Amino acid sequence: MDIIDSIILGVIQGLTEFLPVSSSGHLELGKAILGDHSIPQESLMFTVVLHFATALSTMVIFRKDIFTIFKSLFAFQWNEDTQLVVKILVSMIPAVIIGYNYESQLAELFGGSIQLVGFMLLITAFLLFLADKAKDTDKNVTFKNAFIIGIAQAIAMLPGISRSGATISASVLLGTDKTKAARFSFLIVVPLIFGKIAKDILTGDLTYNSESFVSLSIGFIAAFVSGLVACTWMITLVKKSKLTYFAIYCVVVGMIAIIYSSLNP
Repeated sequence: MDIIDSIILGVIQGLTEFLPVSSSGHLELGKAILGDHSIPQESLMFTVVLHFATALSTMVIFRKDIFTIFKSLFAFQWNEDTQLVVKILVSMIPAVIIGYNYESQLAELFGGSIQLVGFMLLITAFLLFLADKAKDTDKNVTFKNAFIIGIAQAIAMLPGISRSGATISASVLLGTDKTKAARFSFLIVVPLIFGKIAKDILTGDLTYNSESFVSLSIGFIAAFVSGLVACTWMITLVKKSKLTYFAIYCVVVGMIAIIYSSLNP
């Protein structure tokens, strides 16, 4: 993988992890555009590095929240921050169950099926449109809602379904305050990413070649920096009810993907 490809895929991951347009779907589209030859043999390592970068950018943006949460945990008090940790754990249950039991089936969906990505982007667009029309509230995420949001996150394992779009939409449609919905959506992905990385390391699935150090480093930096920008931007956009713009974008890209796959079977 050359430097340009590393930057492109890093920026795609960083932006689309937080913007509601599906990072997995755009990475599949990016691979199709760049050609499979642009993806290194250590593609899993490259993907893990990009996700690690976006997880770190989330931790930087929400560093005060994360510090407060850890501080509350060690205080051993059943307060709002401790409850947030439990809600995050509850939200992880669906994704962990599906990811553990159907990992190979999910992996088969990431085989360059542009048509699938296109249809899933249309579903993402529909969810974003509904969420943008939801009424403003000041409610927090409940334990029951945390589990439902977790189901939305599990469904977002499909390429083309935006994780942030699905979880924020589910949260808002359940009556959660939009800013709190975005905050919860971004916080719940951090333990999942680190959990997946730990699993890949323990199972020996990751392979590292010193020759790919430069491309990995550049991809990491690109994903981290673009992730910082996208995360901050997304919180503002959700608060101002600007998700319809992303819905239109998903419709356009989704239709292009469907038409392209139909013309190039």
